[in-house]
Amino acid sequence: MSLSVGDRAPEFSLPDQDKQVVSLADLRGAPVLLVFYPFAFSGICTGELCQLRDELANYTDAGVKVLAISTDPVFSLKAFKAQEGFEFPLLSDFWPHGAVAQAYGVFNEKAGMALRGTFLVDAEGAISFAEVNGPGDAREQSGWKDAVAALAA
Repeated sequence: MSLSVGDRAPEFSLPDQDKQVVSLADLRGAPVLLVFYPFAFSGICTGELCQLRDELANYTDAGVKVLAISTDPVFSLKAFKAQEGFEFPLLSDFWPHGAVAQAYGVFNEKAGMALRGTFLVDAEGAISFAEVNGPGDAREQSGWKDAVAALAA
């Protein structure tokens, strides 16, 4: 079951592409955009994250920290980040496999991957935007942007 607006965001600590642990609790006090995606280097995922990269200022200017999360191992994420020039952390939900995606209700157990779940967590840790797309359905990012703009208003 996926999370809804108003729910408390499940806490987590995951390694990024450089094996540095990133904890949601450590980011409290600022909004965080969590972008779950199925796999590094896949077509739709690359397109979505490249759009996020190209429009990153829309989020950072509003004080939003962007975190992208997949079930890929850190080594894949390091190569993916280097190839695409992402300036936001890529977090590995590899082990225990998909535990954070499960906590957010966006884990496809049969395929062993995260769905395209997007959650905006406000500065107090509540979810202020939630959207889940299927594996082959690219996200329309205007909803995230509207939610970020509403935080700043």
